[in-house]
Amino acid sequence: MKKYYLLFFFITLTSIYSQELEAVVEINTEQLTVATRERLENFKYQIQNYLNNTKFTRQSWEGSKIKCNFNIFFTGADNETSYGAQLVVVSQRPIEGSLMNSLMLNILDNSWLFVYEKNQSMYFNQTDFDPLTSLLDFYAYIIIGFDLDSYYRLGGTELFSKALEIAVRGASTKYSDGWQSESSTYNRRGLVDDLVNAKFQQLRSDIFDYHYNGIDIYDTEDKPEAIINISKLVLNLYKVKDQISARSVLMKVFFDAKAGEIARYLLEYPDKEIYNKLMKLDPPHISKYEEALK
Repeated sequence: MKKYYLLFFFITLTSIYSQELEAVVEINTEQLTVATRERLENFKYQIQNYLNNTKFTRQSWEGSKIKCNFNIFFTGADNETSYGAQLVVVSQRPIEGSLMNSLMLNILDNSWLFVYEKNQSMYFNQTDFDPLTSLLDFYAYIIIGFDLDSYYRLGGTELFSKALEIAVRGASTKYSDGWQSESSTYNRRGLVDDLVNAKFQQLRSDIFDYHYNGIDIYDTEDKPEAIINISKLVLNLYKVKDQISARSVLMKVFFDAKAGEIARYLLEYPDKEIYNKLMKLDPPHISKYEEALK
């Protein structure tokens, strides 16, 4: 029941790789002056082309590209080249045997400072930090890593490690906002620190079963087995809830995307106590679990 196949091999000068993302970019410049907006007239298309034309992995990507959205809300401009923005990143993957998609990410990033000159060239560079393209690379790695984790057990590890490298480089620059570990609800460094932390290896393994042996077979193969594999993620998390920080960024990111979906797929789970466990694991979405209990 493989959805697509990945062929791993060493990079050579003649190797050909297909791009991984099918990104749609939208921008909002309402808070900027008319002159500043004019300097950004091609920005949306440049970002979209960069995301869709860059090969972010060393893998031959076969099958569907990952559908994702980058919504950029400009919050200010200090001069003709320095900008501040908020970014909403959304990604999804198809559910096997269904016309529906599963939401994988729904992230609001409030702290993006970067430099952009009108119609500037954008290059994929894995060694040097650029406040504009490095953030795009970071989220490309996160999107692809989450997608791979849903098809292969711990399949996204290499991509998350690359995202961590970007976060480390970014933290030592003057554009360090969002790249350093902070106590804020969301920050990039906190997310990748969790993703590569051994403490969350079981969650990532259960994310694979949740998708590949859970929702992918729910309607087409074995619903009882699917429900067991979906519930396993919740039950395993609950066992270690006292070891997980209430400020875990990964937990926030995961449940922001999955709370409603989990509640829906567990409606036929026989032990309704599982919803009380979800409320303790994920207080921000308690209303979704209360509604499912009704």
